[in-house]
Amino acid sequence: MGADMSMPKGSNTPVPATVLRVEVTRRAGPGIPDVDASALLLARGRVRADDDFVFYNQPVHPSGAVRHAGRKTNGAQVTDTLLVDLARAEAGIERIVLAASADGGTFGQVPGLAVQVLDPATGDTAARFDSTGATVETAFVLGEFYRRQGAWKFRAVGQGYDSGLEGLATDFGITVDVPQHPAPPPAPPSRVTLTKAAPSVSLAKQGGTSGVMRVNLNWQSAKHLTGRRRGPGAGDLDLDLCALYELSDGRRGVVQALGNAFGALERPPYIHLDGDDRTGAVADGENLTISLDHKAHLRRVLVFVTIYEGASSFADLHATVTLRPQHGAPIDFSLDECTVPSTVCALALITGAGGDLVVRREARYLVPERGVSPQRTVDRAYGWGMNWTPGRK
Repeated sequence: MGADMSMPKGSNTPVPATVLRVEVTRRAGPGIPDVDASALLLARGRVRADDDFVFYNQPVHPSGAVRHAGRKTNGAQVTDTLLVDLARAEAGIERIVLAASADGGTFGQVPGLAVQVLDPATGDTAARFDSTGATVETAFVLGEFYRRQGAWKFRAVGQGYDSGLEGLATDFGITVDVPQHPAPPPAPPSRVTLTKAAPSVSLAKQGGTSGVMRVNLNWQSAKHLTGRRRGPGAGDLDLDLCALYELSDGRRGVVQALGNAFGALERPPYIHLDGDDRTGAVADGENLTISLDHKAHLRRVLVFVTIYEGASSFADLHATVTLRPQHGAPIDFSLDECTVPSTVCALALITGAGGDLVVRREARYLVPERGVSPQRTVDRAYGWGMNWTPGRK
């Protein structure tokens, strides 16, 4: 065959069963992917072991039938060389596949890709195939040697893989170690809004299994308040965020500003009231903080709000409750319009369940009887059974 004659894709030609020099050539330049040549020795269409894959990191086949002889560059021309000794191919080897892989791009970006088979002794070209028409492929089978009736032939293949060397190798039975890339950071948790139709949520299912959870009440008054209260000059409205608790050992109590019962996080009751904002100077108002690290000690917690002074009921007050676990999705819900003379509202009931905490929207306005405190009223409504005495801030 003349050196300038390229075989058509799919055609074949006899080759001598001797040492042959296989050259995989292409042109290099800025923006052109790097290309590596390799060979696979196949029995019944698959490699027998990983040793049957010859490439730059495993350059010699145990039989000596194939050896990766390295790379040479001559100007813009780059040549990878494989030495193939067909006489040393073991009896079970039926095909020797000549392949290439592109690093940093596709073969559609590689100009002048070709494979040629030379007789090292004479320099004569026994076969040549120029690959054209490649697009998105990142691995290519250029050609193959195969046995036919005791003789060897070369076939021009020209089959591409868009899955790279991994896909090509896997197709022929090679196990490829794929580098493990770090997982992308998790997406921020989505907010959960509780409604009358869907009033409950598991903290564990939302990722809230440790750390702390802050409970905040934010409100607006339809009459003259916007956002957080504006201080004494805006009506002196004082709402108190509170919590009744029952621990797993049966102890019960209340966390509230009255009586300076602010609680604690690292010891019972594992609930803490951050402070009593009586002037409106704190932008985010009062917050209850619950330790989720001690959730196993919490049997139930009822978060509620009372009007300490400044209004006779929750009428014209529009409020949103937000529970924000340190880890996991924030939970919120709105309170319905108050149509009764209520001075205490049960906001959320948090109950322990098999190591998890379940938050339930209550949004329940309660009307104290004459002479009965808001705290005692919510206690009776939820069966806490505590003894109450008057307290002051």
